[in-house]
Amino acid sequence: MTRTDELRDAPGGRRRTVLISGASIAGPALAFWLNRYGFAVTVVEKAGALRDGGYPIDVRGTALDVVRRMGILPRLRDAHIDLRRLTFLDEDGAEVTSLAPHAVTGGVAGADLEVRRGDLADALHSAVRDDVEFLFGDSIDTLDQHRHGVDVTFRRGGSRTFDLVVGADGLHSHTRGLVFGPEERFHRYLGYCFAGFTLPNTFGLVRETTLWNAPGRAAVLYAVGDGDDVHGFLTFARPQPPLGAFRDPESQRDLVEGVFADAGWEVPGMLAAMRTADDLFFDVVSQIRMPRWADGRVALVGDAAYAPSFLTGQGSSLALVGAYMLAGSLAAERDHTAAFAAYERDSRTFVTLNQDLVDTGDALLFPTTARALEERNALLRGLAATPPAAEGRPAHAALVLPEFTPTAALSSGRTDV
Repeated sequence: MTRTDELRDAPGGRRRTVLISGASIAGPALAFWLNRYGFAVTVVEKAGALRDGGYPIDVRGTALDVVRRMGILPRLRDAHIDLRRLTFLDEDGAEVTSLAPHAVTGGVAGADLEVRRGDLADALHSAVRDDVEFLFGDSIDTLDQHRHGVDVTFRRGGSRTFDLVVGADGLHSHTRGLVFGPEERFHRYLGYCFAGFTLPNTFGLVRETTLWNAPGRAAVLYAVGDGDDVHGFLTFARPQPPLGAFRDPESQRDLVEGVFADAGWEVPGMLAAMRTADDLFFDVVSQIRMPRWADGRVALVGDAAYAPSFLTGQGSSLALVGAYMLAGSLAAERDHTAAFAAYERDSRTFVTLNQDLVDTGDALLFPTTARALEERNALLRGLAATPPAAEGRPAHAALVLPEFTPTAALSSGRTDV
């Protein structure tokens, strides 16, 4: 019998209860580790089911150790996209250069993973679905913290009390808003907006990405395989976020069409596809920077606490590592306040290093001036002639995962810890 079994099966012991809001990446990963340490876990997700498919995401560096320890690495290896080529085009559609994706991402060929978001979410859910309660099609309505727990009411009705609550509900976290205040307090806008959607693959693209650039504008076609569809992205610089467009898809389409009205290459066809796409996703490129990730009995993990933006390519990796560190800290500390403090103390440097990757990533992918674009293109031509680094970017693996030893307080029946 393992130490965790002893904690789970202690006579008369009451397992500490945790509610996790969000069932994408950070939520199921946290549920896996908390369950492993003997907690009773409930995950609530506003979507009616897991979202399948989706755009590709990366798992690199320290996050690879997390999925290895979870036992899902072989499954993710099977789902690996293995993007083979990244081609940059100028404003006229002429090729600037074509190079291995790892030369730009700072990843390690043959080691890093790139999978559809839905494939990672499904692997995480499958690893824990038989041991954890999932509530799909629901969400947190209100939270009321007190000495002995957190009283939660749900949007679909009913209420329950949990020892702890964790927000793993993404960049626009509702949990964060309930406990820490409005998003604008922590939102760092990085100067870009983007629209993502699916369109027919009439371009002959196979496991490759093509990126067209004009100053302050970019159009991307991303083929994750040899199927009938590709992912399209239209990204543009904007001094201030277009707040009026967030709640209105038609305003979003109108805004994007206006920005790209005179663009060449395949952009007119992409705009036409965007107009009729049923999966349009519009947002700003931004980060979440918070002075603290916990308040009382409520903590945040993943994008809800420290979204790095897609410019870093590290969102899913930070979610996986953060979930491991938060669960381990809760298992190792008798007091949740001490556990949350340890989670932040031991994870923040890693998070900050990866968030800071944006300072170079934005200039490389989306230059905003003609001169910056020329300099970027010269840099890319140099990268094409240089083999990618064998060890990737240092920030990706800047944290060595610790081993956590659970405490007896997990099943002590105490409600004041």
